[in-house]
Amino acid sequence: MFSQSDFTYMERALALASRGMYTTTPNPRVGCVLVKNGEVIGMGFTQPAGQDHAEVRALKDARSRGKDPRGATAYVTLEPCSHFGRTPPCAHALIDARVEKVIAAMEDPNPTVSGRGLAMLRDAGIDVRCGLLANEAHEMNIGFVSRMTRRRPWVRMKVAATLDGRTGLPSGESQWITGEDARADGHAWRARACAILTGIGTVREDDPQLTVRAVDTPRQPQRVLIDSRLDVPLDARILDGAPPWIFHSADADPARADALRDKGAELVELSNEHGKVDLPAMLTALADRGINELHVEAGHKLNGSLLREGCVDELLIYLAPSLLGNAPGMFDFGPPATLDARPHLKFHRIDRLGDDLRILARFAGTHGASETR
Repeated sequence: MFSQSDFTYMERALALASRGMYTTTPNPRVGCVLVKNGEVIGMGFTQPAGQDHAEVRALKDARSRGKDPRGATAYVTLEPCSHFGRTPPCAHALIDARVEKVIAAMEDPNPTVSGRGLAMLRDAGIDVRCGLLANEAHEMNIGFVSRMTRRRPWVRMKVAATLDGRTGLPSGESQWITGEDARADGHAWRARACAILTGIGTVREDDPQLTVRAVDTPRQPQRVLIDSRLDVPLDARILDGAPPWIFHSADADPARADALRDKGAELVELSNEHGKVDLPAMLTALADRGINELHVEAGHKLNGSLLREGCVDELLIYLAPSLLGNAPGMFDFGPPATLDARPHLKFHRIDRLGDDLRILARFAGTHGASETR
């Protein structure tokens, strides 16, 4: 169905899509390559929200080179949109340009699109094919797929630990367990996320900035704090810079709430029956705010709560070749009643970074994960 040249051009479109890794939120990362008579005549990738999508950028690029897109083939990493949002439908732009063929990597999971864009193109007489490098395209937008199909972000929990699963000394000292390469890689994962989440325990112990620093990024992810009673110190570094979102329970002190609002923080009350923050409801709230990928860097208590309530899709674990013995672990939750009842994961990737290992593991049966996991 697809030729070798089709694969080559779609790989090029995926490379273009990756250039929007940090900037397209809440939109998906999409790349487009226009080919005519064996020549690439235009390329583009989706710009920040409200600006041109990949297809329009590619058409503009072709015309700026003096190339006519009529009769061209468009390689697009996601089905062209068929609805009016902040920008007009890309399917219309391709039809108006009179391209001859459109090859899409995957259908758009957005229920307002989901096949309609491809149908619109076919109705206009364009040869349409879909499914080329679909898994790679899915991985590029795993968070967008999750938000569209599950109404929750893709949640990635990052932990740095020793080989015996310890994350720091009983005194709270934890910097640095892993080496420089692993720490820089962790910041790259922060950068691709739409938001970074932590808990009040980590703020008290480490006073993190929760920003991307070790790699270049055109924007900082939204910072999110879970703090049931609003105990965050008013001089905490998480309150510096762009205002964080703080999820709290109904038990929070109103005076503390006013003080935090004065600092610019946005407060969201979401309580469960135990007087804690309702974690699944928080994920829905984040999805409604356009968060596709949520990166968690928290302590063992919040990590355990998120795991226990089924709020984690994959673990990003950095293992250092050292041991700490009787010290805090990665997760705090009770053991299952039987071995069969324990959470099961599948290794997605294992890589070496300097002296450390990076393990990306996904929970077995996680909805929204590609079939290559």
